[in-house]
Amino acid sequence: MRIADFNNANYLEATIKDCRVEMACKVFDRMLERNVVSWTSLMCGYLNSGNANTSLSLLCQMGGSSIVKPNEFTFSTNFKACGFIRVPENGMQIHGWCCKTGFEWFPVVGNSMIDMYSKCGRIDAASKVFDKVPERSLITWNAMIAGYAVGHNGDKSLDLFKKMQIQGKLPDEFTFTSTLKACAGLGDINSGRQIHGYLISTGFLLSQQTIVSGSLIDLYAKCGYLQDAQKIFDQVERKSVISWTTLVVGYAQGGNLSKAMESYRSLRKSTIPVDGFVLSSVMAVFADFALLQQGKQMHAYITKTPSGLDISVGNSVMDMYLKCGVIEDADKVFDEMPKRNVVSWTVMITGYGKHGLGKEAINIFEKMKSENISPDGVTYLAILSSCSHSGLVDKSQEYFSRLQNDPTIKPNVEHYACMVDLLGRSGHLKEARNLINNMPVKPNSGIWQTLLSACKLHKDLEMGREVGEILLKMDDLTTVNYVMMSSIYANAGFWKESELIRKSVKVKGLKKVGGQSWVEIDKTIHFFYNGDERHPLTSRIHEKLKEIEKRLKEEVQYAHEVRFSLHDVEEESREESLRVHSEKLAIGLVLVHNDGIKEHRGCIRIFKNLRVCGDCHEFIKGLSKISSKVFLVRDANRFHKFENGECSCGDYW
Repeated sequence: MRIADFNNANYLEATIKDCRVEMACKVFDRMLERNVVSWTSLMCGYLNSGNANTSLSLLCQMGGSSIVKPNEFTFSTNFKACGFIRVPENGMQIHGWCCKTGFEWFPVVGNSMIDMYSKCGRIDAASKVFDKVPERSLITWNAMIAGYAVGHNGDKSLDLFKKMQIQGKLPDEFTFTSTLKACAGLGDINSGRQIHGYLISTGFLLSQQTIVSGSLIDLYAKCGYLQDAQKIFDQVERKSVISWTTLVVGYAQGGNLSKAMESYRSLRKSTIPVDGFVLSSVMAVFADFALLQQGKQMHAYITKTPSGLDISVGNSVMDMYLKCGVIEDADKVFDEMPKRNVVSWTVMITGYGKHGLGKEAINIFEKMKSENISPDGVTYLAILSSCSHSGLVDKSQEYFSRLQNDPTIKPNVEHYACMVDLLGRSGHLKEARNLINNMPVKPNSGIWQTLLSACKLHKDLEMGREVGEILLKMDDLTTVNYVMMSSIYANAGFWKESELIRKSVKVKGLKKVGGQSWVEIDKTIHFFYNGDERHPLTSRIHEKLKEIEKRLKEEVQYAHEVRFSLHDVEEESREESLRVHSEKLAIGLVLVHNDGIKEHRGCIRIFKNLRVCGDCHEFIKGLSKISSKVFLVRDANRFHKFENGECSCGDYW
């Protein structure tokens, strides 16, 4: 190589290090002679700038040359590119090239192959490469341990961690990060505590190791040990935005909304920039808890930040408005997004479906297709669910047929469950049962639960008994299975069988998930459980509910649906137990609050963690008629809009 060419190569590398890839490309194009270093440097530059496809394109161009041959670093770079874009087929071709040229056994190549296959979801292929690597460095072990942890094979990740130590390899911060991630994925707090203890005993400075401490915070938060997570977080000198967000989400998922908001406000006051990941994560908290006012404030803040233009952030804002029942604002955000991806469309389809607007959801799906956005498995799940919520049997079968004929997507059990739900709700129980028996994927307990729920809805004791036996053999530790079976027997008048099932729940020590509802009044969230008496206005709430019941009985002939209560107590007690359902208490608080202010305008929004029961459904329908108010109730399945004595679900939920 001439001196001028050597200087060009040096300049090329320096330009790439300065992240000026376009200028580096111009230098590369003017070089009279290019060696493997020049080619590989430019590939690295494109990969580091996030343009993995161009790196692979350069490899193809280089491969067409008979002069310059790739070396181990060229292959390693492009294995990373394949992992970045998650295309294993390209990686397999490069793997074959390595085998032909003898580079397969170079450590840097083997490590990159393990990482590539892991990131592409081909964990078995990664394991085969790992087994064949002649010399395993710490990087090799870390790549495979991380691959198992990311690929939801946490138990294998921890087993490999033990084998590594037996063979005399000392773990580093990357090893600990992966193994703690594996523990978090498994919910294995005991193994996580052992690793934590090992770190302390070896003098590992968690206060200075942001990555490892962040993994520990994530572990404790996901396992519900928020005090431990907070303790580690407080010790860290340089707090990362990911750890801070982990705390916020952890507190929210643990039901401690006040601590979640306190942590978020502390993050805002810090010098750490709030990026798209934080904005999306916090907005998801507002969406799950339907905190409309906080969500609106966050939206206003988002519009002033550069990250607010991220597609993921826009999607989270739409999701928040939809889960808060404000479709108009979600539409506005969707229309104003500069770019939309398949997730954007799927969020809108799901939101419309949850509101029972199946035909509108179909219009969105068809518009997405017209704009050449291909639906993925989640999109099909959203449109099938939307059809199910609206009872659109024919359209659901049409889309299910499209899904089965789509070569890029393989229908899973959730897709079949949507069809079973729709057929079951519409009374086609035998057809739903046949679909389960003949589907190519193995049925899980969830799909049998769906059919059992349909049996309960249509009071089909014979099929309900048969499905219930199958379900309890598969899953005898989920309380809702017993509750549905007990209800099916009770509705048919088989009180002894119903009582035996209820007793078996007590013997097994199983507990039903408590009903919880909440409502936002003047930017304050009020939570209620069934029978809750902790609120300072409890006595006034009960008085208000009794007053409403009296009016309902007189004006719309409302009667308690006591079949939704326990059958073995006195009638009066059964009515009393229904009166203290969490959604009624939340509504009672709103009405008590409205007594002291001017007439409430707009929707009264109530949110519940479980499916609304039949009695509460009838109660709110009647209340919407006698009060001329609109009630929007979001339960675990969908939205119910009660207006003038009718519900948007058409009593079909």
